[in-house]
Amino acid sequence: MSRKKIKLNILGLSYSQTQSGAYALVLSEEDGERRIPIIIGGVEAQSIAIKLEGLEPPRPLTHDLFLNFSKSFSIEITEVIIYKLEEGIFYSELVCKKGDEQLHIDSRTSDAVALALRFACPIYTYEDIIEKAGIVLDFDKKEEGHSIMPIEKVESDKPGGDYESKTIEELQSALNDAIMAEDYEKASQIRDEINRRES
Repeated sequence: MSRKKIKLNILGLSYSQTQSGAYALVLSEEDGERRIPIIIGGVEAQSIAIKLEGLEPPRPLTHDLFLNFSKSFSIEITEVIIYKLEEGIFYSELVCKKGDEQLHIDSRTSDAVALALRFACPIYTYEDIIEKAGIVLDFDKKEEGHSIMPIEKVESDKPGGDYESKTIEELQSALNDAIMAEDYEKASQIRDEINRRES
């Protein structure tokens, strides 16, 4: 059975001071309103942020080194696919091309996105994944034309916390509040708790 591919754009990064080193990478579907927040580490967030801001580090970062190495051996990354979501973890692969040969290489999603920026290749996921993990934002359709937002610092009053004692209705309300506040880290934690109960 073939799965429907959905093209994603990088919307931006948000940072919560409540969890040291934790960032949310926010991806949005190109022809829709759903967004996927993915929690990533500080090193990968910095690598993505530098490229989003159009900055050039004085020495190559790890992902720049990968780009230079690949180009030296005529290897291109043609697309990145987020192909699986399991227990809150997103799994990705790099689709690479060397001559007539095509290879699929497993990758962490944060690394895959950092490389997609450097190779200027598209990022895709599947309909079933975005259906499960996507958050719909219908209050700011004015911004839908923007594929990249500036990096934004998001502060929360409290950490992610324990959602197990809340009802589904309370979780849904908290999810909506987190989305309105653009606290994608908290939104992803609440979404994962809702998905865990519904599975």
